[in-house]
Amino acid sequence: MSSFIKQEHLDLISAELSIKNWQVSNVARLVEEGATIPFISRYRKEQTGSLDEVAVAAVKDKLARFEELEKRKQTVLSTIEEQGKLTPELKQRIEGCYDSTVLEDIYLPYKPKRRTKATIAKERGLEPLAALIMKQVDKGIESKAERFLTDDVPTVADALQGARDIIAEWVSESEKARNVVRRHFSRFAIIKSKVVKGKETDGVKYSDYFAWEEEVRRCASHRFLAMRRGQEEGFLKVSIVPPSEPVVEDIEKAFVKGKGEAALQVELAVADSYKRLLEPSIENEFTASLKEKADVEAIRVFAENLRQLLLAAPLGQKTVLAIDPGYRTGCKVVCLDAQGNLIHNETIYPHPPQSEQGKAMSKISALVDTYKVDAIAIGNGTASRETENLIKHTRFNREVRVFVVSEDGASVYSASSVAREEFPEYDVTVRGSVSIGRRLMDPLAELVKIDPKSIGVGQYQHDVDQGKLKAGLDQVVESCVNHVGVNLNTASKHLLTYVSGLGPQLAKNIVEFRKENGAFASRSQLKKVSRLGDKAFEQCAGFLRIPDAKNPLDNSAVHPESYGIVEQMAKDAGCSVSDLLSNESLRKNINLNKYVTNTIGLPTLSDIMNELAKPGRDPRQGIKVFEFAEGIYSINDLVVGMVLPGIVTNITNFGAFVDVGVKQDGLVHISQMANKYVSNPADVVKLHQHVKVKVVEVDVARKRIQLSLKDVEQ
Repeated sequence: MSSFIKQEHLDLISAELSIKNWQVSNVARLVEEGATIPFISRYRKEQTGSLDEVAVAAVKDKLARFEELEKRKQTVLSTIEEQGKLTPELKQRIEGCYDSTVLEDIYLPYKPKRRTKATIAKERGLEPLAALIMKQVDKGIESKAERFLTDDVPTVADALQGARDIIAEWVSESEKARNVVRRHFSRFAIIKSKVVKGKETDGVKYSDYFAWEEEVRRCASHRFLAMRRGQEEGFLKVSIVPPSEPVVEDIEKAFVKGKGEAALQVELAVADSYKRLLEPSIENEFTASLKEKADVEAIRVFAENLRQLLLAAPLGQKTVLAIDPGYRTGCKVVCLDAQGNLIHNETIYPHPPQSEQGKAMSKISALVDTYKVDAIAIGNGTASRETENLIKHTRFNREVRVFVVSEDGASVYSASSVAREEFPEYDVTVRGSVSIGRRLMDPLAELVKIDPKSIGVGQYQHDVDQGKLKAGLDQVVESCVNHVGVNLNTASKHLLTYVSGLGPQLAKNIVEFRKENGAFASRSQLKKVSRLGDKAFEQCAGFLRIPDAKNPLDNSAVHPESYGIVEQMAKDAGCSVSDLLSNESLRKNINLNKYVTNTIGLPTLSDIMNELAKPGRDPRQGIKVFEFAEGIYSINDLVVGMVLPGIVTNITNFGAFVDVGVKQDGLVHISQMANKYVSNPADVVKLHQHVKVKVVEVDVARKRIQLSLKDVEQ
């Protein structure tokens, strides 16, 4: 375990996540040893008490936060020690602190700072006067202030002002005062947004927030992020503060004693401290905290959408004709074999201005015959509906299924180094069409090549912390890849990169080994791959599949470390491992308790039995064909009251976007999702779900479509 992680941290994590201390401790040890989240949750259930990926990830995240906190403590301690101000009591308090906000409050009086009004006043010798006033016991403060007059402090008023500047800073650095202000912010803060004068026209997309005001505790994360974006783009002014008078009164209770001259000076200093120092400081702190919470929520929404997208139903290994539709530049057509290899490409021009419909239909029909095409994938961008209509009216000599496929991120892929490496001799249009076809065959294998941010299923993804967003989305991709499993002999290096324990270099080494030595015959061969040691093998082996391997377990999720158990089961049953996989009655007679050891318990044994029943099974659902409504091609074709088929394209906290085939997604607001209260749209719909929606409002000028799921039979 990391030297920064202490037993106190494990206790705190255990209490916060409501899991046992030993579970936290074991996860911490496994993470320290280099185990990944998918590996820990799948193959170390006895050590974690069967914690799932979410719980393991939460423990890992909190361990990292405590490690950061401990490193920050070291910085704080060394800085204060250099100043010669580190007392045993202060050191003990810092070392025993487990809250970053409290730590920063303790550090604040010692923190090196730029030259302030208070430091200038101290340089002018006014600190003793400030201390005298702060005691609030002496009368005749003005006469006492005369003793501090100098060339730099020519008047009593100047002396008192300097003393108040020092007191204001003392108050602002007081933990008591800061906690009073925080309490008011958390209970009573109001978020106000108003338009910057003269920006009304340019900032019209933020018109909802030109004069917005609400309690911060009621402000939804997506509204907060929208206001922040408007502020950063220069269209809005946003403030987050509570009513000031009650805050100042509460601070005064802690610092002002009585009604004398000195008390009046302290009262003035408190008011100045709040307005000039405390309010801006806590507003920044509070805004940062709100931003962090909003980021967490936005990343959660994006991650859940991404998970659904990556685990979308695959067509599988079929011959596919893919079309990237277009008008003037034509429709780029490619044919892919069952392994996704490009075998043909050309361009047809069925739409204006060329309008060569007959020629295009003949060409598509011929390609379907020539390459024995099983399915056609049509990108859902420009000219998608017209192309779909063309294909529907084309006659084929074989059964062909037609699918409309999301193009989100295809242009990013086609211009990327990944695409250039795969297809150096082809231009971006061919690469984009290939990506559309491959997405139909296996969404997961193709989408891992694209930066998740570019896939277009998020909520304010460009406004959140980009480091946290990348970490969160990478974790989702890793989870999905390992959940499905990867064919070791066909997977690209991009897909292999996300396999537990591998990464870019080992993924590249595996592909190179495959090129030089041919297909892998067994998982154990992985150990011959350059730089793939025992630890990497332990982490990745269970998630890699080898169809038609000599050992059938190599095409299952049974980890090689458990092969001996399965072999013993087969031996005890008087059969082969293959018999055990194919014969349910043989498996039913196995008594799992007989195979429990000190390290292998019933959770792992149960997983093994489930896998023997369906070895190498793809957990994703089967794909379904979808058809938009006939005759509905643009927003102008929509009429209020229409009920239309649609596909859910994005899910946010405030509702879901649905494609009804008019080139502009409509919004089903959360209030229109059901005839009951809905707190989370994801509880009602899933990404790419086929739904029927009612048109409730059409705003052609603003290109906005309001839809409803209420009272619509699905």
